[in-house]
Amino acid sequence: MYKLLRNILFLFPAESVHHFSMKSLKLICKISFLKKFIASQFTINDSQSTKEFFGLPFKNIIGLGAGFDKNALYLNELQTLGFGFVEIGTVTPLPQAGNDKPRLFRLKKDKALINRMGFNNDGVKVIAERLREWKHSQQSTVNGQLIVGGNIGKNKTTPNENAWKDYEICFRELFDRVDYFVVNVSSPNTPGLRDLQEKDSLKKIFLTLQNINREQKNQKPLLLKIAPDLSWSQIDDVIDLAIEIKLDGLIVTNTTINREDLNTQYSILNAIGNGGLSGTPLKERSTEILKYISEKSNGSITIIASGGIFTAADAKEKINAGASLLQLWTGFIYEGPAIVKNILEQM
Repeated sequence: MYKLLRNILFLFPAESVHHFSMKSLKLICKISFLKKFIASQFTINDSQSTKEFFGLPFKNIIGLGAGFDKNALYLNELQTLGFGFVEIGTVTPLPQAGNDKPRLFRLKKDKALINRMGFNNDGVKVIAERLREWKHSQQSTVNGQLIVGGNIGKNKTTPNENAWKDYEICFRELFDRVDYFVVNVSSPNTPGLRDLQEKDSLKKIFLTLQNINREQKNQKPLLLKIAPDLSWSQIDDVIDLAIEIKLDGLIVTNTTINREDLNTQYSILNAIGNGGLSGTPLKERSTEILKYISEKSNGSITIIASGGIFTAADAKEKINAGASLLQLWTGFIYEGPAIVKNILEQM
């Protein structure tokens, strides 16, 4: 059924379809019996699926990666589809329109996407208030609480030497609104952002956030999301830093700028232009990095795997390589709303 619907939806621009689909789901879920029906089809209520990481109870290990629900608009609907956690953002201090459209593209022959969204979001104050309202509405729910992560970044106009200030602003504003934080310095769509992956820059950002964190009554887990295009020496620096400053975990990995070995014609790729590639072509590289980090750190770093997860076999591969939690994004687009249930049942 979803394959037929997908074929129709794929006739239209990717970003427009994304907003249309989620707004439609939101309207449907406003009708109580329809929301209950959807939940019954896509949610697994199994206490054995609950796992604890970072001191947080995840009702299952399948999450939705940042970039899908940038502005925390669809948390109720994503919870209804069975996700154990959702990462909102990337959130910046000031609102951003992002890059010019079109900026999201499908590579159907590769089961992949290319995006150059550019951290488009409503800004941290608006999103913080939206999360406050959502958390208040959740106090009466009887199902397991959805874990919400806050993926934070810098504004495009902020110079790198002041980037730490943007991360601090977002951290303070969202502190009482999210369950964990992810520092995003690995998107390829903000000029110069990936330069912040160098060890000294990362250390400045994280030490600032950790100092604030220690002042709080209930500290929040702090994670770093890394790019798949790092060299092995850069990855070694990430491992060393994570151990040195006791990071709570890593997300492995963000999208790639690599375009090798794709089935999509070069002329199409050339017409699309720059952006981060996600989906099946990313799976092998992200798993390779995941396994390397897990082995080199002797499993001491908690890792959320992201990149090319479509099936239970993909999920098992990530877990066997050292992942504790999993994040979907492109797989959700191609496999449809039953992807969480299918993976959990088949695992």
